[in-house]
Amino acid sequence: MRIKQKPEDFSVKESYRFDEVPSGRHRVYLMDKQKLSTFDAADRIRDAFGLKPGSISYCGLKDKQGRTEQLIAVDGADVDMQDPDLRLKYLGRTDQPLSAANITSNRFAVTVRMLTEDSIGPLNLAAAEINRLGVVNYFDSQRFGSLKHGQGFIAKDLIRGDFEAALRNYLAQPSELDRSEDAKVKAFWRENWGRWDARVPFEGSRKYHRILKSLRDHPGDYLRAFLQIDASYRAMLLFTYQSYLWNEGVRRYLQLLLPRENLFPLKYQAGTLLFHRDADPEVLNALRDSTFPLLAPDSLIEEPKVKQAVDWVLGREKLALADLRVEEAPRMLYFKHEERPTVVIPHKLVIGRVQNDDLNRGYLKVNIAFTLPPGAYATLVIKRLFHFEYQEESAQQIRESWRAPVEDRDGERESADTAYAPRGPRRAPSPTPPLPVAKGAPMAGPKAARRTPAPEAAPTPGRRPKTREEVDTRPSQPSAGFLERQRQKKDAKEQARREQSAKRPESRKKK
Repeated sequence: MRIKQKPEDFSVKESYRFDEVPSGRHRVYLMDKQKLSTFDAADRIRDAFGLKPGSISYCGLKDKQGRTEQLIAVDGADVDMQDPDLRLKYLGRTDQPLSAANITSNRFAVTVRMLTEDSIGPLNLAAAEINRLGVVNYFDSQRFGSLKHGQGFIAKDLIRGDFEAALRNYLAQPSELDRSEDAKVKAFWRENWGRWDARVPFEGSRKYHRILKSLRDHPGDYLRAFLQIDASYRAMLLFTYQSYLWNEGVRRYLQLLLPRENLFPLKYQAGTLLFHRDADPEVLNALRDSTFPLLAPDSLIEEPKVKQAVDWVLGREKLALADLRVEEAPRMLYFKHEERPTVVIPHKLVIGRVQNDDLNRGYLKVNIAFTLPPGAYATLVIKRLFHFEYQEESAQQIRESWRAPVEDRDGERESADTAYAPRGPRRAPSPTPPLPVAKGAPMAGPKAARRTPAPEAAPTPGRRPKTREEVDTRPSQPSAGFLERQRQKKDAKEQARREQSAKRPESRKKK
């Protein structure tokens, strides 16, 4: 199975509310974006209109790898953006910045591709389980992009008081999975750490201007420089580690509540998650009604099994609740206690008609729609539906999928809220075996009736189908050599026509 092969495959629309105040200083816009994280979109608007850091507020972070609609509010300025990948629609004014309280729900429409008939069989049973049991409300892989990109948990550096390590991981730790200018900037500072007057030869350095100015003015004051990072991004760096503690605590909580045979694991970016496939009615009701704390120094935990799970995860991290603070900047870097529902139940879960996959020949696709409360992850619902075959894409698989060097991959940079997303080469560098065809699946295309796939090409039941990168022989776009040959043929035909036209008057004169 694969999701997010193109932006339209993952659509999110916010249901929102805000108090309209005609004289309010905050202009509210509906932002329609694709292939952009919320942070990247806000940065682009800020840069385009010369806005100050913190002048744009929003209700929550939306996935980069998809087509998403969400509210933003701009403090004290009228803006307009109508780019192909980023559009704004003015809605009105309000007197307060936006927050999570302005979201009522999120409606998702997800296209799941590269399925076989074996994938479709258990789908209705999995949907019935979700409707009955719900989905454990974990934070999914996109919350842990800092792990994927080799930065680790920067919040741990801050808790230890190692502000140089925190800043180095943010500013000078290029990702092996990032081939954008941002990675080049990070590589430059990794090689030139401490030489703050060094000239960066890349445009992407502008976003770090305030940090570098602070380092030039106050060399060695790494905390001061770190605090120049945008406040919302700083908060997310702490929240990422808090989210990890929540996931690990809930995983332990489920082990305390349920027998092992009622649980099954799924890998994700930060380790392994546990989901339940059944439980006693009493336990199910307790789970539906329960919350688990996002930990902070002031967290008070009374329920015995929740406390036991919290003690377990803190002990494994060699921390106490009182350690979850940054003494040197308590007002700007802090953990905030919050109760998060342990389980969410998707509403209006609809599984569409199974169709031939237009992007992966010989496979099937299905559209799935559902509504979730704010803060819940749609990708977890999809993973739970297809838990019998889902596999998290590793960093090695991502690197191998590139196969040949390509130019900067459209300058993309996956930020910390980036979802796991399948990647593939832009062009096939060499011929590979023909595409497999799912057993019983109708083939697409006018030549389908004349093609008979080899027996070994069909996916074997119980085995993961090969990914598109492993089998696709069709280049996504023509290679440079192909285009050059086409131009040469066209030039040769044009030359032949000119020579033929030049001969015609001479033949008439002879007559």
